[in-house]
Amino acid sequence: MTDDTARDDSITVDCTLDEPPEQVWRALTEPALLAQWLMPNDISPGIGDRFTLHGSPDAGGAIDCEVLAAEPPRLLRYSWRGSEGLDTVVTFELSGTTVGGTHLRIVHSGFATAPARGTVTMLHAAPRRPMGRTVMQAGLKLAA
Repeated sequence: MTDDTARDDSITVDCTLDEPPEQVWRALTEPALLAQWLMPNDISPGIGDRFTLHGSPDAGGAIDCEVLAAEPPRLLRYSWRGSEGLDTVVTFELSGTTVGGTHLRIVHSGFATAPARGTVTMLHAAPRRPMGRTVMQAGLKLAA
């Protein structure tokens, strides 16, 4: 576990995927694949690279990001800065399973210092999507 997983101001999602870590990594780091399950973007997965997740205006608009850590195909961490003062961090931890799949842990942390309005908007205005495998299916299918 990373330091982020122990924080009280985090949302953590764990899931097991059938696809190998390399394929999941592609779904997290290639713009077209990431857009299939998250939102349009111009991601570049190098440490220090900046990119934007292009959210719809009713879901908070653009999210400015910077890659803080990248260890393919094991770890991806980036800042998540929304238009309403939300300044958080998202961490993706990937580990192989004994049957060739991937255990994926997603930790979104930093909500304790976020303005209440930004947190509420992000959590309530964003389109509801199922967590885990269903969210990533389109990206994983294309990453095959």
